[in-house]
Amino acid sequence: MKQHISIKTKSFNSLISLYKDILESISGTEKDFTTGSLKKAVLLLSIPMVLEMIWESLFAIADIYFVSRLGAEAVAAVGITESLITIVYSLGIGLSMATTAMVSRRIGEKNPDKAARTAFQGIVVGVIASLFIAIPGILFAPELLKLMGASSHIVEELSGYTTIMLGGNVVIMLLFIINAVFRSAGDAAISMRVLMIANIINIILDPCLIFGIGPFPELGIEGAAIATTIGRGLAVVYQFFLLFSGKSKRIMLRKENCVPDFRLMKKLIKISMGGIGQILIATTSWIGLVRIIAVFGSEAVAGYTIGIRIIIFSILPSLGISNAASTLVGQNLGAKNPGRAEQSVWLTGKINMTLLGVIGFIFILIPEPFVLFFTDEASVIQSASMCLRIISIGFISYGFGMVLINSFNGAGDTTTPTLINVFCFWLLEIPLAYLLAIYFNIGEKGVFVSIVVAESIMTLSAFILFKRGKWKLKQV
Repeated sequence: MKQHISIKTKSFNSLISLYKDILESISGTEKDFTTGSLKKAVLLLSIPMVLEMIWESLFAIADIYFVSRLGAEAVAAVGITESLITIVYSLGIGLSMATTAMVSRRIGEKNPDKAARTAFQGIVVGVIASLFIAIPGILFAPELLKLMGASSHIVEELSGYTTIMLGGNVVIMLLFIINAVFRSAGDAAISMRVLMIANIINIILDPCLIFGIGPFPELGIEGAAIATTIGRGLAVVYQFFLLFSGKSKRIMLRKENCVPDFRLMKKLIKISMGGIGQILIATTSWIGLVRIIAVFGSEAVAGYTIGIRIIIFSILPSLGISNAASTLVGQNLGAKNPGRAEQSVWLTGKINMTLLGVIGFIFILIPEPFVLFFTDEASVIQSASMCLRIISIGFISYGFGMVLINSFNGAGDTTTPTLINVFCFWLLEIPLAYLLAIYFNIGEKGVFVSIVVAESIMTLSAFILFKRGKWKLKQV
């Protein structure tokens, strides 16, 4: 009886402890991630990072939801513009990877002033990079849409959306980079709150500016672009307030930190090249796969599109967890503790494998309910369900590989993941998809199988190279 009560008491205490840790992770923590329990460190970093990824995904969902009321041409304009914005995402994510690697290393070295100086250089580089997109975006938006195959109606009537989104791309760039600063410093809760604020403003303003609700003007599709830009813009203002006011518990920009340092900028750009390459390689490989699937008809393409959207949304928590691994690696290398950095990768990898393994198992067993949310066409349901079932087989492997790849990036070694991506996605995945789908006439199933093979080889390659340990010697 006493033993039974003792077990109950321990379980209750464990739940209370977990509840406190979750509250601490969301509200912000001052914990030193280079010492103490690694399990708690992963938990404190992962929860706000997972929530941040979910908030980030809501931008596109909210815009499409409201713009769809304006008709198919408006939705197409948003979709085509999003494909152009991919360039901004690639640059922003690449610079974020470099910023994470360098700022987390300085935080691990217990050098917050140098971390702040590095953060400022990242912000400056981001602003400069955004200008190279904003200027042609403002001047040539209709021509860019025409180049992307948009209809004459979109080019002539709806290009204002593209002009605003490309012209205001600096807010996207700064959101990525400054949130990376907070995350790499260990203040992941702030990054989460920033995106939450941006999304809430966007969701409130979207219908007001699109449809002219109350005192707001009816701006149509341009209203969606203005709402999104204002939401992100106000979030960036909040980011700067936190950076300069000292409200962030881990990093603060002072006047003496805000001095251009071209040596640091050059290093940031050099490291970011690998990150940008990783995004572009992955993006172009998906385009290649769509081209192969298109041979089998629009139903197959629709099924693939729906299946991949479900998969991308389902792996958002895993992306957040792998971002935690990146921060832990950078900070612990900075603290001259490569052993702890490696342990954090194995621990985070196990958690991610378990999480994605469970999600993958559900998709293998019952993919149809998830597909039915998007379509009721039988042929599309069949194709999308097949896509989910087959690709989910590789979820356990991908969960581990995601952590390994982000760990290289966190160490400042963005070249190794880029080379792995070139081999797995360009030299293996696309040729294999063509052989299986078209040459051996397996159909779209061959494309799905090639994705599982490529992702599994990616994980194996990353594992072998990670075990060699050269990433521990990377200087940033």
